[in-house]
Amino acid sequence: MAQPKFSTEFMPAHGEAISVGPDIQRITAPNSGPLTFHGTNSYIIGRDSVAVIDPGPAIESHYAALLAALKGRAVSHIMVSHTHKDHSPLARRLADETGAPIVAEGRHRAARPLFVGEVNPLEESSDMDFQPDIEADDGQLIDGDGWALRVLHTPGHTANHASFALENEGIVFSADHVMAWATSIVAPPDGSMSDYMESLDKMLERDDQYYLPGHGGAVEEPDRFVRALRTHRKMREAAVLDRLSKGDRTIADMVTVIYRDTDARLHGAAALSLLAHLEDMVSRGIVETEDAPSINGAFFLK
Repeated sequence: MAQPKFSTEFMPAHGEAISVGPDIQRITAPNSGPLTFHGTNSYIIGRDSVAVIDPGPAIESHYAALLAALKGRAVSHIMVSHTHKDHSPLARRLADETGAPIVAEGRHRAARPLFVGEVNPLEESSDMDFQPDIEADDGQLIDGDGWALRVLHTPGHTANHASFALENEGIVFSADHVMAWATSIVAPPDGSMSDYMESLDKMLERDDQYYLPGHGGAVEEPDRFVRALRTHRKMREAAVLDRLSKGDRTIADMVTVIYRDTDARLHGAAALSLLAHLEDMVSRGIVETEDAPSINGAFFLK
């Protein structure tokens, strides 16, 4: 199985509501960056009475674009995939404006308890104030006017990450779980590699036509793409084991080799991704370390 063929062909059309499917509009927030690509995608589903998925970051122009696209229509539900600050902050403001309840898996939390002395490096980018009105169970169906969204718990990128499947349409709003432009960041303690891999397996049990992600364009042939993502992660794990066999002991040493062709601005995120792999391998008894796995720890083949 080949590695995923990532696509960076995407026109964000910031501030415009673009039709991306029957009764589906996308508005991309103007928060471009190395981790957000051309910005965060917000989606509107339905005609007269709609759902909004991921209202997005607290950017005034993006909120104005949302309200303009929603003019003359009722909002029955606000769906939030997860609580990073590029996805959830506008949810409460939109709820106050429209009276619609906020639906999500739950509040922000780490995938595991913090170790003694550990600091969560992503806390500043997390929406710690977020509170859903409805904590949706895995598989719960949210019914609207002419549409229905099934909640799929897909932890990994964050502990509370959820994707939303448009019932009977073969379309999944995959948020940051699966994206066409790049791999998802899995960074402990916010995220978990073992959870992420299980969530990929969960998506493979479905038969969907395409995904609409939180950043960038659609994921075509999702079954093939997700299988390739799994292969990519397994190859990354193999690269870590190779570096350990050659004497590397720290994540800093491994990043410079494994991610030598990656934009240096992403090396911090890459280091956290390697920590996620190592944490998973320690739990499986493949790798060992002193005390708990940490970003500055030393690792050894078992």
